[in-house]
Amino acid sequence: MPTVMAHMIPCYPDLATSREIARALVAGGVTYLEIQFPYSDPAADGPVIQAATAEALRQGFTPDRGWDFVESLTCQEETPPVFVMSYAGLVYARGVDRFVREAADRGVAGVIVPDLPLDSDEGLQEAGRRYGVEVVPVIAFGAAPERIDLVHRSGSAFVYAALRRGITGSETLIGPETISFLRELQSSGAQVLAGFGVSTPDQVRAVTEHAHAAVVGSAFVRVVEESLRQGHGTPSEKVRALASQLVGKGEPEMR
Repeated sequence: MPTVMAHMIPCYPDLATSREIARALVAGGVTYLEIQFPYSDPAADGPVIQAATAEALRQGFTPDRGWDFVESLTCQEETPPVFVMSYAGLVYARGVDRFVREAADRGVAGVIVPDLPLDSDEGLQEAGRRYGVEVVPVIAFGAAPERIDLVHRSGSAFVYAALRRGITGSETLIGPETISFLRELQSSGAQVLAGFGVSTPDQVRAVTEHAHAAVVGSAFVRVVEESLRQGHGTPSEKVRALASQLVGKGEPEMR
C-alpha cells in the first residue's frame, strides 16, 4: 500500500473533534502523522489550512495544548510516528532548544520547520542531534543545485520535498521534472516525504513511486470543513474514508 503522511491540526474544528480525527487517520491506515502547531503568520499554508489554523487559534490552541495533544497520541501503541510542524516564529518564541526538547519528551519522531533552512536554522539541527529528534529540512521543487547539495551533505534521515513553489492546497502535476527532482533528493539516502497539492489516490501512487511517502494535508482539512458545512457524516468518518482511499484499503468515500 502507498505510504501516506497525514497532516492535521489540533483544536480544529475543536479539541475533542481533532482527537477523533487523529484516531480516524490512524484507523484509515496512514503511516505517519504530521501535527501542525498553528501560528498566526504562516508562510506556506494555502487558504484551506490557513482558515483551519485560524479557527484552531480561536478555539484556544496554545503550544502547551499542542504538546498535550501530541502526548495523548504518542502514548498509544497503535499511533504511528508523529512529526510536529510549525513556523520559525513560534519555535523561536518558545526557544529552539526548548521546543525540540519538548518534542523529544513527548515521543515525537521529527520536527518540520519550513522557514528555518539548513544554513540558517537558529540551532535547530544541533538541538535535534542533542535530543534524538529528526529535523526534517524542507526543499522546494526548482531549488538551486547548491540548496539540494545542502540536503545531501546534511545527513538528514528525512527530507520534505515541496512539489512546487508557493503555498499548499492547489493541485500539483506530477510530471517528468517533478520525478527527476524526487529522484535527485532520494540519491542523498534520505527518506523523501513529498507534498504540496497531493490529494487523490492517483497522485499518491504517482508520488510514492519516486518518494518514501506522500504528504496529504489540505485534502483532509477540506473534508472536515465539508462535513461540518453539509452535515453528512462526522468529520472523523469522512477523514477515515479518505485515508483508506489514499492508502488503497478500498473503503468507499462517504457522501
